[in-house]
Amino acid sequence: MTFGDRLHAAVADRGPLCAGIDPHAALLGAWGLGDDVAGLESFALGATEAIAPHVAVVKPQSAFFERFGSRGVAVLERVVATAREAGALVLLDVKRGDIGSTSQAYADAYLDPASPLAADAITASPYLGFGSLTPMVETARRHGAGLFVLALTSNPEGPEVQHATAPSGRTVAGTVLDHLGALNEGATTLGSYGAVVGATVGETGESFDIGGPLLAPGYGAQGGTVDDLRRVFGGAVGRVLPSTSRDLLRLGPDPVALRDGALRIADDLAGLAG
Repeated sequence: MTFGDRLHAAVADRGPLCAGIDPHAALLGAWGLGDDVAGLESFALGATEAIAPHVAVVKPQSAFFERFGSRGVAVLERVVATAREAGALVLLDVKRGDIGSTSQAYADAYLDPASPLAADAITASPYLGFGSLTPMVETARRHGAGLFVLALTSNPEGPEVQHATAPSGRTVAGTVLDHLGALNEGATTLGSYGAVVGATVGETGESFDIGGPLLAPGYGAQGGTVDDLRRVFGGAVGRVLPSTSRDLLRLGPDPVALRDGALRIADDLAGLAG
């Protein structure tokens, strides 16, 4: 099955919530853990074990593991394996973007099943030109994996690049969306190539009818609501994966509270497309 097919089935079974696993120092402290590898391991595995059986997608943020070096990356490998064993798809948030052999090396690291860090999909940056992602696109296609490409992010610095006009007359963000739509042509259920669009970006004038999933970070603690999602995505809201981390992770370390929090948010999102 393609990633899009697997994602379509997972969302039908568990709902559209994408749960972030973001073990930054403040959350480790809030859980009563040290800002060290032992604290990282307890936090990340505890959260994954509690949440992953109940959500369609788990999204570990690689940077919070990498800051501890090789031992942190080893914990990330265990998080990926644990989430998959629980039936969740893993979207590894790495936001990589480069050219040529380096782009291919990133693709091999995160999308080739032979790698210990292989995930179902990754986030990617297109700002060296969308064609620079070709090695990632081809590797994803070869292994039934997926990509979520930055298009319209909600950080205040984003518009200076994303709203700029390309030589074609389209915005940069619109050009990214057009490329994704082309990659998803012919998908039977859901395309495997998605866009990252912030839940709080507001009216954009862009069409999100790209045939693939739409990752919407910023739902929950960052201010995004169901009404925001409907306003931003319009008729494409049925393909949105709202992503939240703090709303869930602040409920730990109690695994029952984490589980119940995931189920509550899933209930809140149940009527998203309605």
